[in-house]
Amino acid sequence: MAIINNIINTFSAGRLSKIADFAQNGDTIQREQLEKNLCKAKNTAFGLEHSFSSIKTYKEYADRVPVVDYEHFSPFIERMIKGEDNVVWPGHTRWFAKSSGTTNAKSKFIPVTNDVLDKCHYQGGRDVIYVYTKQNPESKMFMGKSLILGGSKKISAVNSRTVEGDLSAIMISNTPKWLNFFKTPSPDIALLDKWEEKLEKITAYTMHQNVTSLAGVPSWFLILIKHILQVAGKENLHEIWPNLELFIHGGINFTPYREQYKALAPKGINFLETYNASEGFFALQDDPSQNGMLLMLDYGTFYEFVPMSEIGNPHPKSYTIEDVEMGVDYALVISTNGGLWRYMIGDTVRFVSLNPHRIIISGRTKHYINAFGEEVMIDNAEKALLKATQATGAVIRDYTAAPVFMGTKKQGCHEWLIEFEKDPSDFELFRTTLDKALQEVNSDYEAKRYKDITLGGPILTVARQGLFYDWMSSRGKLGGQNKVPRLSNNREYIDQLLTMNK
Repeated sequence: MAIINNIINTFSAGRLSKIADFAQNGDTIQREQLEKNLCKAKNTAFGLEHSFSSIKTYKEYADRVPVVDYEHFSPFIERMIKGEDNVVWPGHTRWFAKSSGTTNAKSKFIPVTNDVLDKCHYQGGRDVIYVYTKQNPESKMFMGKSLILGGSKKISAVNSRTVEGDLSAIMISNTPKWLNFFKTPSPDIALLDKWEEKLEKITAYTMHQNVTSLAGVPSWFLILIKHILQVAGKENLHEIWPNLELFIHGGINFTPYREQYKALAPKGINFLETYNASEGFFALQDDPSQNGMLLMLDYGTFYEFVPMSEIGNPHPKSYTIEDVEMGVDYALVISTNGGLWRYMIGDTVRFVSLNPHRIIISGRTKHYINAFGEEVMIDNAEKALLKATQATGAVIRDYTAAPVFMGTKKQGCHEWLIEFEKDPSDFELFRTTLDKALQEVNSDYEAKRYKDITLGGPILTVARQGLFYDWMSSRGKLGGQNKVPRLSNNREYIDQLLTMNK
């Protein structure tokens, strides 16, 4: 396998040099991405409507094209799905990634052009391999296979010209067959629709293979791993796959799961985080010693950042990477070679480094709690929960939180519904540590909690075992990229869960 590593390092040298250039010339690289996209799309329906051919500066682009969410952009997508060509990107777009959309119950259909597939999604996968192999020259990853746990939506034809499915299914359908030598399970199993059937077949298929790396969403992968261990009668992953060395993860915050994965891989395992969504591949962890993921600047995506304080403004202020600041929560806005223009993806990011530009995903634009002016983001919640678990030895399987609104005889507060893998040694200590930690990481929450005047202490409600799994199953959202909504500004999700918590 040293031969394969040498080949990869030979091919990756030039690419890694370009990635290193992000730190010095990121602004220039990003301007080039915008110029290329505008030029290529100038004769599309969208490009003609917004006079792309006459746009010379970023300011002109921002003034001419509004920031939109999916609901406002969907009329263009609907035209494409019906088979119309040259709508937002040149030519015909055949593939559409069906996203469950955690911000809305309605499915989203994201155009996947040949450009975004190869120059963004696949390039992201290649760069992950280049970066990891450079950091681990003695890696034996290519001695075995990568176990990839993707979505559970099969490819299906909408009409004679249009096909939709989960992004992972689209990528599997377009991947050269020779790459299957390095991946498991087989495509027919990977594309199974039913989660429970998929779980059983992946277990049987992979238990006796030489799996050296894993790739997927931590929460769903943990369910698969525990099932495999139970079937195999083993205590840890290295008893099944002795050469396992890497877990490539993304989709949700890894902090609540890190210690569980370490315990399941006692010989040691490397972790590499990626930010890969239906709309594009945006960032990867280029340096395990640094916090955050490197924003990938040359995948055909032009990035803008809207401060959370501007959300709701019909003409929000937006910033390019030239003007962003560290420590600010920004809604991510993208213009891509998939034909998305000033599209607000729904995620919020925070810069932890500016040279190069590294980010963390801090939350969702619609998943936060601000019922009393406290502005609690998912990143705040994860940090506070980590302190509470450390203080009490607890292990969290899943959770959600929502406000309890003020009434004539009750004070407003937050309710946390948590399903524990391992119960806290002291539930009251868990609750008070969570409350105190939230005050430490969020000054607005601290101000509202002052002497209990505006906001009372949190309520901790313990979920029965399997509650979140059952709830996701009832909504048809098992597996893949489906995520439990962590925070909500209303009680829609938590009340549904509480009804099932019996």
